[in-house]
Amino acid sequence: MVMLGNIEKYHIILASNSPRRRELLAGLGVPFEVKVLPDIEENYPADLPVAEIAEYIAQEKADAYRQLIGKHDLVITADTIVVVGDEVMGKPHDADDACRMLRKLSNRTHQVITGVCLTTADKQRQFSVKTDVTFKSLSEEEIAHYVNHYQPFDKAGAYGIQEWIGYIGVTSLQGSYFNVMGLPVQRIYTEMMEF
Repeated sequence: MVMLGNIEKYHIILASNSPRRRELLAGLGVPFEVKVLPDIEENYPADLPVAEIAEYIAQEKADAYRQLIGKHDLVITADTIVVVGDEVMGKPHDADDACRMLRKLSNRTHQVITGVCLTTADKQRQFSVKTDVTFKSLSEEEIAHYVNHYQPFDKAGAYGIQEWIGYIGVTSLQGSYFNVMGLPVQRIYTEMMEF
């Protein structure tokens, strides 16, 4: 049995609807509850540097929970963006938008940045993790097949690395694979142990 130190003294709340984030956090072997507030805006100032966007949104989400945090609660909020060239890709609006995003990712390297905020009643720590992902040249048929069969409309950049498109398309990855899935669990574990 691994000693989880500081983590065990908190009631951990994952503030996310994402099944992938739930699965990843469960992999750490710590008990947690999922609690999601409706209608939290995911906006950011237009002049904010790209590298700071995901962390900014994660902190905005955390601030929405401030009044609900009990003495022993630790709330985890996160936001993931995909950056290719100078474009920040969030979740696609529809199938056409998803196809457009995948065409842009084709035969290029992009960055996946996940911002995370750990918040208790008296403390907050935020950080972001970046992973470089390279796709092969994707054909129109591959893009259409993926979008039609997997409908990646809840995923930044219109893809899930753990799905078919990741199997056939990703040629290299530098950084955390789990970060690309939506939650950099290794870094979260380290930060919680030091919290």
